Amino acid sequence: MNFKNLRWLIFSILAALCWGIWGVMAKIISEDISPYMNHILFTIGMLLTIPFVLKNAQQKPLNRKGIFWGVIAGFLAVAGNIAIYRAFATGGLAAIVIPVSNLYPVVTIAIAIIVLKEKLHWLNGVGVLLAIFAIVILSGETLLLNDPKSFFESMTLNTWLLSTLVALLFWGFFSAAQKITTNHISAKRAYIIFVVSSVSISLAFVVLGEADWQISQRTTFLGSVAGMLNGLGVLASFAAYSAEGKASKVTTIAGALQPVFTILLAIFLLGENLSFLEVGGIAIAIVAALMLSYERPPKVISNILIKNA
Repeated sequence: MNFKNLRWLIFSILAALCWGIWGVMAKIISEDISPYMNHILFTIGMLLTIPFVLKNAQQKPLNRKGIFWGVIAGFLAVAGNIAIYRAFATGGLAAIVIPVSNLYPVVTIAIAIIVLKEKLHWLNGVGVLLAIFAIVILSGETLLLNDPKSFFESMTLNTWLLSTLVALLFWGFFSAAQKITTNHISAKRAYIIFVVSSVSISLAFVVLGEADWQISQRTTFLGSVAGMLNGLGVLASFAAYSAEGKASKVTTIAGALQPVFTILLAIFLLGENLSFLEVGGIAIAIVAALMLSYERPPKVISNILIKNA
C-alpha cells in the first residue's frame, strides 16, 4: 500500500488526535463556561483556521449539492452538541449519556452500507465490532461494564435519554453527510461551509441572550484554542473522506482513537492515572484501527501479447 492509498487513514488519525487534544482542553474549562458559550468560543477558534484553507479552497464551478450537504452537515453537528447539552441539563447521567452518544459510528456505518453502498472486508467488520467495544470502554464511564443491570434500568424513556439518542443520530448522520459533501466539493470548501453554519448558530445564541461574556481571559484563550483544534479535526475528517476514505471506516477509526489520545494526554498534562481497563481499551482500539485500515488488494488483470516472429 503506497502513501497515496494511506492518505485517508493518516487524515483519520489526525482528526482523532485533534479531537483528543480538544477533549482535554474542553475538560479543563467545562466547569467555567456554559454549553452555549462553549460553542461560541468553539466557533471563534474555528475562524482562526480559515486563513489556512482559503488560499487553495477555490473550485471552478459552485456545486449546489456540495453546498447543500455541507450546510446540512454543519447543522447536524451543532444540533448533536445541543442535544447533549439538553441531556445533561435535564438530569442525564454521564455514565449513561457518554457511552450511548459515543456509539454514533454505528449509525454512520449503517448509512454507509445501506445508502452509500460501501462494502467491507470481513477483517473490517471485526474491526468495527472491536472499535465499538473500545469506544464503550474508553468513554470514561464504566457503569455498563461494572453494573450492566443498573445501566439498563436507568435507561427509562425520558427527556434526557431521548436527547442522548437524538445526539447519537445527529452525529451519525453528520459523519455520513460529510462523506456525501466531499463527493461534490473539496474538503477545504466543505470545511468553510461547516464554519459558516457554526457561525450562524453562534450568532443565534448571541441574539437569544445565551452568550455570557463574563469569563476569564484564560477560559477565553483555552476555549478558542480548543475550538481551533476541534475545527482542524473536522477539516482532517473532511480530507479523509475526500481522499476516498469510506465513511464506515473514517468515522469508526476517529471515534475509537479520539479517547485514546484524550486519555494519554490527560496522563501527561493533568496527571491522571491509567487504569487497567483503559490499557485494555487502548490496545483494542489500536487493533481495531489496524483491522479497519485493511484494504483488499485490487485484482490486476495482465494481458500478455504474443507477437509472431
